[in-house]
Amino acid sequence: MSVIGYKRVSTVDQNLDRQDLGDVDKVFEEKLSGKTASNRPALQDLIGYARDGDTVVVHSIDRLARDLRDLQDIIQTLNDKGVTISFLSERLIFSADADDAFAKLQLQMMGAFAEFERNIIRKRQAEGIAVAKAKGVYKGGKKRIDRDKVHKLKADGLSTYKIADAMGVSRMSVHRILNTESA
Repeated sequence: MSVIGYKRVSTVDQNLDRQDLGDVDKVFEEKLSGKTASNRPALQDLIGYARDGDTVVVHSIDRLARDLRDLQDIIQTLNDKGVTISFLSERLIFSADADDAFAKLQLQMMGAFAEFERNIIRKRQAEGIAVAKAKGVYKGGKKRIDRDKVHKLKADGLSTYKIADAMGVSRMSVHRILNTESA
């Protein structure tokens, strides 16, 4: 029986340190949006790794999911495997053999608040973009990667590490470009 930790922040600029999980045997971490569970590799790895009798420790409900349905599905999937989930901030524990109606109510309320908060953030972001566009100062989204240059550097024999360094992007971005466009 292992104690498994899960930490998540929404962006690479954020720090995972405030999510103190105490003494755990293994930690799964990621710096990705909690919008959907299916697009988070560390979460999927955790679900695959967890075994009957294990306990998954998460700092707070919104770190596990920002969508109520995803939150419920993740907990159900882990509970079906015999895994207990503990949320430290909310002091809630969910296990396959427990039937705590109050804990389920709290989970649904907290999950709904997390989803609501995410929707409000998206609305404010859209409003801010609209104002910036009206002022003519909107710069657009993320900087685009020159895909042709990535392929050229690879053809020139550079490793993915060197391509990432030369382009100022992550190695995963280089892998993604090379794998999706060569398939």
